[in-house]
Parts: sequence; structure tokens; C-alpha cells
Amino acid sequence: MSDYLWIVPVLLLGLGGGATAGWAVGFRRAAQAATARIQQQEAEAALLLEKVRSEQKEILLQAKDEALRIRTEAEAELRESRSGLQKQEERLQRKDENLERKQDALERRERQTQQRERQIEQRYQEAEHLRDQQATELERVAAMNAEEARQFVIQRVEDETRDDLSRRVRELERATYEEADKTARKIIGMAIQRCAPDYVAEITVTTVNLPGEELKGRIIGREGRNIRAFEQITGVDIIVDDTPDAVTLSCHDPVRREIARVALIKLLKDGRIHPTRIEEVVQKTQHEIEQIMREEGEQVAYEANVQGLHPELIKLLGRLKYRTSYGQNVLRHSLECSMLCAYMAAELGANVNTAKTAGLLHDIGKAVDHEVQGPHALIGADIVRRLGRSAAIVHAIAAHHNDEEPQTVEAFLVQAADAISGGRPGARRETLDLYIKRLEALETIATSFGGVQRAFAVQAGREVRVMVQPDTIDDLSSIHLARDVARKIEDSLQYPGQIKVTIIRETRAIDYAR
Repeated sequence: MSDYLWIVPVLLLGLGGGATAGWAVGFRRAAQAATARIQQQEAEAALLLEKVRSEQKEILLQAKDEALRIRTEAEAELRESRSGLQKQEERLQRKDENLERKQDALERRERQTQQRERQIEQRYQEAEHLRDQQATELERVAAMNAEEARQFVIQRVEDETRDDLSRRVRELERATYEEADKTARKIIGMAIQRCAPDYVAEITVTTVNLPGEELKGRIIGREGRNIRAFEQITGVDIIVDDTPDAVTLSCHDPVRREIARVALIKLLKDGRIHPTRIEEVVQKTQHEIEQIMREEGEQVAYEANVQGLHPELIKLLGRLKYRTSYGQNVLRHSLECSMLCAYMAAELGANVNTAKTAGLLHDIGKAVDHEVQGPHALIGADIVRRLGRSAAIVHAIAAHHNDEEPQTVEAFLVQAADAISGGRPGARRETLDLYIKRLEALETIATSFGGVQRAFAVQAGREVRVMVQPDTIDDLSSIHLARDVARKIEDSLQYPGQIKVTIIRETRAIDYAR
């Protein structure tokens, strides 16, 4: 065993030497490969450098060519500019020469003008001298100076002219009055012939026929509660007398009377007549009558061919259906005035649209004159102004009763149409209108006090029923209010007999069963 121990070191040395020799061979090969790569990269760099140098030369050549082109163009433009400047200088030089020639000509003309002025001045002085000589000679011959002669001639001419003008004016006035009177009669006659409606004088009572006599008891109700409730709600007096199968509704306000008539007919058809039902039917009827008035306003505007009216004006026109003036229906009267204004304006060459619109709306203030203080013409003019109508229409409405001085042809036409419509035989009854005005005055006096809700003049003006607000007026205040209303009526109105003042204070308690 010991004999083979020396083999181990020998093997180890052999292995070490082989490894060293292998490493040396590998290192040499790697060095050779790296050297080859370096040489290859140097060659590529040399090629790239050569390429860049060639591109730089090409760019320099292009830049030189561009610079040469720009320089050539600049030189051409410079030559062109110099040529233009030279031409402009030549034109300026020619203008200077022309100006000098003109200036010379002007100087010659100026010298000639001065010379002529001197000659004219000399001749003017000679003429003045001759005129003075002639004036002196005339004064010597006429035995008066120049101022006296001038005044004499002026006075003579003025006298002759004044006489001629006076004579001519009198002739023209006479001819104008004759022609105007003839033309006015012709125009008014033609307008009246074209518009000649029938008239039916409206009254303050309405008769409602009953299916049977027994219905009178139901209208009155137990202890009169139904008739009292009906009169309080509508403000209309129900007259139940011996007239068979009929009752009479009396009220100066045609709108309230119409509401009461329609409501009573509905109650009779329905058969249920009690205070609650009466109030319900009256409220529904009020809405229906308002719709009817609106439709009437639209119909009248269509018949009058007046377009573009504000909806509020349409509504107020409809209210005139139930308004009367001396027994004449105001809505029909307004339509007739509109037609008359249109006919006369067409004959006279005035503004037809302005005339017929003003004629239709001239009494619009009567729709609210029981609510607003003042003449109905000014009230209507203010309403029409606020609702966008023209100043000419507003003026014609305000002036139709001379509350304003008429200034336009249309304003005079509205006055004439109003007089024609109201002056037709049978159109108006003065006593009826005075009676209605007295009833309206009674209601106005009653509503002028604080705490009053509504007031109705009933019994043909012999009684005023005043509905007060229960929260504002107590029982004791009601007594004082009745006395105050009565005293104001005594101080403000003239009336036969006596007028009864009734204060109604009603308290309601309402609840619902669910």
C-alpha cells in the first residue's frame, strides 16, 4: 500500500498543469476574439465618419446654392424697388410742374377778379349817387321824406291785402260751412242707415215661471230660511205674490239678477232646495255666467272686426252684456258705436281701426265703475292704457264725454257715434237709469265702511242688506254700523219714504265626518 502513495502527488501535479495549460489556451483565444471585434468596430466607425463627412459636404453645397438664390432674388427686388422709386419721383416732379402752372393761373385770375371788384365798386358808388339824387328829387316833388313814403306804401298795401283776405275768408267759411254741413248730414245718414238695430228696453225685474204653485212654498222654505238664504247669497230680492205659477226676481244689477234666475231654474229642476244646496248652485252658476260673458266679449269683438284685444278687455266687454245705460244694453250700444265709427271714419279718410276700436271700448269703464271711483270715461281710458292700446284710442275714450278736450278726428267720431246710438228713438229711458244709479249709490255707501263684506240694495231700494265679516264686526258693532250707514244715506241721497238698513252677521262652524 505504501508503495503506491507517491502516485497521488504525481496525479495532482499533472491535473494542475493540465488546467493551467487549458486556461492559457482559452485566454489566448478570448484575447484574439476581442481584438477582432475591436478592429471590426474601428472599421465601422471609419465608414460612419466617412459618411458623415460626405453628408456635411452635401449640406454645405446646398446651403451655398440657397444663399446664392436668395441673394439673386434680393438683388432683383432691389432693382425693381429702385425702378419704382424712380418712376414715383418722375410722377411727383410732373405734379409739381402742374401745381406751379395752376398756381400761376390762379394768380392771374385773382388779379383779374380784384380788377373787376374795383370796377364794380366804382359803378356801385355811381349808382348810389344817382339813387340819392333821385330820392332827393322824389322827396321834393312828393313833399315827404323816404321813411314817410315807405310807411304810406306799406299801409296802403296792408289795407288792401286785409280787405281782400277778409272777403276771401268769409267766402271760404260760408262755402266750407255749407259743404261741411251737407257732408256731415250725408255721412251720418249713411252710417245710421247701415246700422239700424232694434231696441228693447231692459228692466230690473225678471219673472221665473214655475211648474206648479206648490213650488212657491219650497222656495220660501221652513220659516222662510230658503228665501232668506237665496236673497243673502245672490243679493236679489224674490217677490212671491199672487201671480200664478211665477215668482219675480228684482235687482238693479243685471249680472246678479241673471245668476239668480239661472240658479233658481236649476234648483227647481233639481228639486233639492235648502241653504247649502242654494249656495253650491249659485257658485256654479257664477262660473257659468263668467264663461258666457267671456264668450259674448269674443263674439262682439269678432262682429266689430277688432282684433288683438287683451283677454282682460274681452272679459270686461262681456260684463257689459248685463250692464244697462238708461235702459239700453251697453254691450249692444258699444258694438253699434264701433260700427258707426268705422263707417264715418272710412268716409272721412280717418284711421278706421283706431275709430272702431275706440268706439267698441268707449264704455269699458262701466264694467268696473261700481268698484272704482271716477267718471267711467277716464276709468275706461286708464284700463285701456294699462292693457297696451295706443294713445289715440286712449284719448278718444277719455274724451267721449268731454272729460278731456277732444284733439283728434277719431275722438269726435266716438262722441258722434255715442250720441247717435243713444239718441235713437226708444234706445234709452232716463228714469230707469236714475233708479239704477240710486240703488248703486246705496250699495256704494254701505260698502264704504270697514268690516263690510258685501251689500245688496233690495225691495226696489227700500232696504239695504249689509253682510259683515264676523271676525271684524261683533254684535255691538253691528248696531253702531247700522246707525252709521243710515245716517250717511240720509246725508248723501234724496229718496222718497224710508230705507231700511239690515246688518247680517253670520258665523259658520264647519267640520267633516270621515
